[in-house]
Amino acid sequence: MESILLVRDVMSGNVKTVRPNSTILEVVRKMNRFDVGSVVVVEGDRPVGIITERDILRRVLEVTLAPEALKAKEIMSSPLVTISDNATVEEAARVMAERNIKKLPVVQDGRLIGIVTTTDIVRNQPKYVDVLRDLVWRTGRT
Repeated sequence: MESILLVRDVMSGNVKTVRPNSTILEVVRKMNRFDVGSVVVVEGDRPVGIITERDILRRVLEVTLAPEALKAKEIMSSPLVTISDNATVEEAARVMAERNIKKLPVVQDGRLIGIVTTTDIVRNQPKYVDVLRDLVWRTGRT
């Protein structure tokens, strides 16, 4: 019998976060310093949004807005889609495919405790490659 793999078993626990009033320049500096493709926007320890490299490219650079003048809350993706640490990896893969997202913050009692990405899932549960391949195919993203 195959064991059930939970989100908490594959997630990254060291999530980089910013506050809603952080400037986009601060967001970019944090992403570069820690070599990450996204940061979760938090109020206290509760996640309220996410900013990805793609958000910065589309919502700041493409429209030539000044990153030092914009705040995280102005470009973050919200409402934030999250998943419980007790959810299965299969559930996480389905949510990602249905919502066309590649990064899914993990919460426990509403508090941010990690993040699971498509890479985490493929690395730990290759049988979900087809579900995630559909996501990439539909969105045209890599």
